[in-house]
Formats: sequence, C-alpha cells, structure tokens
Amino acid sequence: MEAINLNRLVYFAAVVDAASFTRAADRLGITKAVVSQQVAQLERELRTDLLVRTTRRVEPTEAGRLLHARCAAILREAESALAELAQSNAEPMGLLRIAAPNDYGTCTLAAIATEFSRTYPACRVELILADSKIDLVASQIDLSIRVGWLDDSALQTRRVGSFRQLLVAAPNVVRRVAHPRDLAALPFIANAALREPLTWQFMKGDVERESVEMSQTLTINTTPAVLAATLAGGGLAVLPDFLIRDDLAAGRLVAILPSWTLPSGGIHAVFPAARFRPPKVTAFVAMLMEAHKRAVAGGPRRAK
Repeated sequence: MEAINLNRLVYFAAVVDAASFTRAADRLGITKAVVSQQVAQLERELRTDLLVRTTRRVEPTEAGRLLHARCAAILREAESALAELAQSNAEPMGLLRIAAPNDYGTCTLAAIATEFSRTYPACRVELILADSKIDLVASQIDLSIRVGWLDDSALQTRRVGSFRQLLVAAPNVVRRVAHPRDLAALPFIANAALREPLTWQFMKGDVERESVEMSQTLTINTTPAVLAATLAGGGLAVLPDFLIRDDLAAGRLVAILPSWTLPSGGIHAVFPAARFRPPKVTAFVAMLMEAHKRAVAGGPRRAK
C-alpha cells in the first residue's frame, strides 16, 4: 500500500458530511475538481471504493462508513488539540520553573511570582533559588534570572535591567572617608560568592581610577548573610542596590564615598535555546521588566 496523505481525510469527511462534492467544496472554500481529485487519490491509496456517486447524491460504501467514523474522531481530536494550542499561545498556563540567585530571588522575584500567579491563575510557579548556576536543559528550567556579568553561552538572553554595586555600612561604624585608599584600613565583610571579594575598582568621572584591596574581618558566602552582618555593624560591604534600597531609604545603611562608583552589573533573563518561547515565559519576563521600571530608584543616604 502506498503511503497515505492524511490531509485527504479532510476532503473525504467533508464530502460524506455534505453528501455532495459541490457542497463540500463550498464548505472548504476550494473547487469541486480539487475535492474530487483528492478523494479519488485516497481511494487509490487505500485500494478500495469509499463513495458511491449518483447524479443526486454521494453515499459512503461500507468501507467508507467505517473510515468516516474513524477519521471524524481523528479530525475532532486534531481540532481540539489545535484549539488548545492556540489557547496556550494566547494565555499563559502550566508550570513555570524559574531559577535565580538567592538575593535577587528573595527580594524581587518572590513578590513578582506572587503577582504573576494572581494574574494568570492557570499558571503555577516554581521558584528555585541557588547562587550556583543551574543547567537549564537538564533541570527542565523554563527561565533563569542571572545577575552580574554573563559568560559566553549558547543560551538565549534578554537584558531586564541593571544594578549598581554600593559600598555601604551601618551608621554607627562609619568613619570619615575622603578617598578609596583610606578603605584598606577599615573592617570589611567579604562575599565569598564573588570571584574577587576583596579587590574593588573605584571610579570617579572618566579620569580617576583607584584599585583597592580590602582587609576582611569577616567572610560570608551568601549575599543576604553579608547584608545581615553589615546591618549588625560588622563592617563595610559591597552590596547590590536592589537588595539594600529599603535599608538606605530608612537610614539603616549609608553609602560610603558616594561620589565614587563601582562597576555596574546587568540583570538578564536567560532561556534554553528554542525557536519559540512559551507564553508563560514571555508574560513573566514582561512583568519583571515592568516591575524593574517601577522600582523606586531612591538615592542612597550619604555618610557624613
């Protein structure tokens, strides 16, 4: 038997349903000749007569009735599947698995994931927080948010925004600091999660550059714990602005050397390589970008 073109089942079913080649052609929006040709080819492929043609009406043979019963069910299932796919393309649904660092996930993504779940009740969100990188494909992650500087990768990325790194301390431990070179003698809380937790490049305008090697009094391997130690008065620390915005606004932390800046980093959405992104992923990234725009910039409180 020759390979059967399943598309011809559509023409055949339309003829049986309409009991006419002409009416079937009208329903399908094509010519009667095309419908007749496709049905005839289907009969040749199956090597059996499917229809009895008269001048007034077209009736299925016994084989035609059996085939019509089966193909009608197949076509209904196909229509249902396509309708479901079209709905899924328009409305986010299903499980959305997101990986992110602990600090950004806790202070930013948890609230956005909650808002997303309320907005799209057909979606369930699983937020996986870890400071180490996760293999998106092996772990079946739909979306990863990476904060900092991206390595070369075959993954697809979209920049969500940026963040500033700020040198801060609790108000009760601040001394008057005139220049970055004065920092080496001050207590510093090192973040062991960073590649170079003690060496920092300070910049002022486009001309002045100063590299400083800090002297740590405490080393901690997670950013939220570095923040906790800084708030407790353990020393100076470099922390991302998104994590300490509220503490700066409330005066629990102050910015040290605010006229000098540290290198800024990026916030990126990272996706497994794919031609199309599911609506749930697209919708979450759009919500994240909007939330980032709404975030209160709030200038840091300066040390006196």
